[in-house]
Amino acid sequence: MHYVSTRGGGGQLTAAQAIIQGIAADKGLYVPEALPRLPENLMAWTALDYREVAEQVLQPFLTDYAPAVVKRCVAQAYDNKFEKQEVAPLVTVGDVSFLELYHGRTAAFKDMALSLLPHLLTAALEQEGEEQQIAILTATSGDTGKAALEGFADVPGTQIVVLYPHVGVSQVQERQMTTQEGANTHVFGIRGNFDDAQTAVKHLFNNDALAKELGEAGIRFSSANSINIGRLVPQVAYYVWAYLQLLKKGTLKPGEAMNVVVPTGNFGNILAAWYAREMGLPVNRLICASNRNNVLTDFIATGTYDIRRDFHITTSPSMDILVSSNLERLLYHLSGGDSEQIRGLMQALEAEGHYTVGSSIRKGLEGFYAGYADEAETREAIASLYQQHQYLMDPHTAVAYQVYTDYRRETGDETPAVIAATASAYKFADTAAEALGLPPSADGFAAVKALYEQTKVPVPVGLKGLEDKPVRHQTTLNKAAIADTVVRVLKGSQP
Repeated sequence: MHYVSTRGGGGQLTAAQAIIQGIAADKGLYVPEALPRLPENLMAWTALDYREVAEQVLQPFLTDYAPAVVKRCVAQAYDNKFEKQEVAPLVTVGDVSFLELYHGRTAAFKDMALSLLPHLLTAALEQEGEEQQIAILTATSGDTGKAALEGFADVPGTQIVVLYPHVGVSQVQERQMTTQEGANTHVFGIRGNFDDAQTAVKHLFNNDALAKELGEAGIRFSSANSINIGRLVPQVAYYVWAYLQLLKKGTLKPGEAMNVVVPTGNFGNILAAWYAREMGLPVNRLICASNRNNVLTDFIATGTYDIRRDFHITTSPSMDILVSSNLERLLYHLSGGDSEQIRGLMQALEAEGHYTVGSSIRKGLEGFYAGYADEAETREAIASLYQQHQYLMDPHTAVAYQVYTDYRRETGDETPAVIAATASAYKFADTAAEALGLPPSADGFAAVKALYEQTKVPVPVGLKGLEDKPVRHQTTLNKAAIADTVVRVLKGSQP
């Protein structure tokens, strides 16, 4: 298996090389030259646990890693860091199944990939004989940052820098990041939104003079964002796992299809589901759920991607994104690997703020359905599902549930559906508490206590006592100061 850039430069890389590099030198994203195929008879996999399924899915993507290495990395990732033995339980609520991806240390779905990425990266460094220190650059809209920090804290040979929007994450999310321990961790709020943070990371990656300066100091960049193929590929495994659980429960017979519903911001999570479908997993519709920042809803409906619109700060902040980076990978695949076309589209987006795709890509988008939920609909979804089934959703999962409800009403499609439940409601306790009609709390931590008293849903271990931990990272940066600050930190100075 080799990996190539969506924009045509950089040649063929092994998985280890692509994971180390993170993003291609031509600003493109690495994609597999061809997707592997799943076995035709998936019933044989229903006896496997999550770790064994992950090994089976990952190995064809990581052909330069010895099977024993993949097995070791998976075992180290999905250990007692996860509160549930099955890692990602599939929970039936009424006539819908929720794939709970939030039982790791940070109570969000990013743990599923970011528990594994550090092990894949360190194995890659050893395999490639890489002697430079790796600086992990990560932009976050709330959850990736903490999951990356948790994964890379004190990992030898690495430093990690996280940029998050100072206004636009929940209080719990921010405190998770700013209290992070580890001598190699660096966290900065920025005066801007997630798109600004993500753009800053991409500019740092593609600054040749900066790369030379850091290279002379023995440092090179990589990424823990889903722009890194090592972040994306592990996510494929949990959609395969979800299908296997539906087979075991008898909800589906072999070969019957499921629908997949994903609350979507940077497009990586739903792209992993598309990869699974292209690999042979029986998936009918991929339902892309957005909040008021509904640029993807409009794109899938019209073929025009247009970021010339207002940016909204919502109660589902991990979806407050206008530039969905992983969409570039999908466009590359749907174009038949036309890197020249993709390069032109991305240049148009950067220069003009919009682009329109041609008929071949439009046709490939027909397997998607897209919708969005506003703030009132999100709160109502949380309230109604809890009232009916005592199942508590976070606002991101609630967006997905609402969009799925709209989809069923519009289409009459009763195909069994799996909704990606991407975070614990306690990470957004103030929103969940408000939706359930509880009195306003003094802060997010008081809301956690009030929500527990009302619902008795267990609080994730990683969130307990968070308000009492000392804040270690307190710097907020203007956008213009990001590059210089990152360089000073990585070279050993204080900001």
